[in-house]
This record gives sequence, structure tokens and C-alpha cells, in this order.
Amino acid sequence: MSEKEYLTKEKHEQLQAELRELETVKRKEIAEHLEYARSLGDLSENAEYHDARTAQAEIESRIEQIHYYLKNAEIIKPHKSEIVEVGSTITVKKEKETETTSYQIVGTEETDMSANKISHQSPLGSAMLGKKVGEKFSFKTPKGNVNYVVVSIG
Repeated sequence: MSEKEYLTKEKHEQLQAELRELETVKRKEIAEHLEYARSLGDLSENAEYHDARTAQAEIESRIEQIHYYLKNAEIIKPHKSEIVEVGSTITVKKEKETETTSYQIVGTEETDMSANKISHQSPLGSAMLGKKVGEKFSFKTPKGNVNYVVVSIG
């Protein structure tokens, strides 16, 4: 049984566009490159051929991965809720501190720490799930447990 892959509508559309590009343009480019490399002769010592085969394997792997994500996708929308769930934007602060940080809980394919998008499967993301405003939670880091308080859920 496949696990759900949570994607925003925007990420779903990005993956569809990437898939089209890989299946139409990139596959053709690699095929042409392989044909050229074969024409150079002895394949056992042909670096261009081996590079093209490696690139082909990478593209095929990514195509397979995108097909998996799209097949198992559950589209999430930012929404208001009483509890933290995938799609929620949550503001938290470390216990005994005043500075707050906001995160959006997303699926693994969309994780982007620079945009404060964290996976529901990450230690912090999974510790937040199911929490309510004012509720405390902690999670383990390499430096020990960190305690947080939920400030708001958007």
C-alpha cells in the first residue's frame, strides 16, 4: 500500500510541468547524446557514452519518482483549524523566549527550510501535529530536547 504524498496545488502543477519536460524534451536530448556517443566507437572506454547513460538513469529515476508523487498525491490547501495538521501554518516560540517563528506543514517533496516549509515527517513537524494553541510540545535535537509553545495556527 502506498503512502499519501501531501502536495499543495502549486507543487502538484510544478511536478506535472517537470514531468512533461523530462518525458518530452530531456529524454529526447539524452537519446540524441547516446546516439552520438555510440558513434564515437569503443563503448568500454567512451566517457561520453557512460556520462550519457548516467544522465539517462537519473532522468528515468526522477520520472519514476514524480509518477509516484502524482499517483499518491493528496492536495493540501492552507486552511484554518483548531489543531495543527498538514497544510497548517503554525507560529511557535521556544519556551521562556519571546521570539516566534512560523512554519507551514507540508509533504516531504515540498520541504524547504529557507521558506519555513517543514515536512510533516520531520522531528519538528511530527511533534507539532495535533497540537492546539497554547499547547506545549518538545522534540529531540542533537543538542537535546527543545521545548516549544504553539502561539497560533493559521
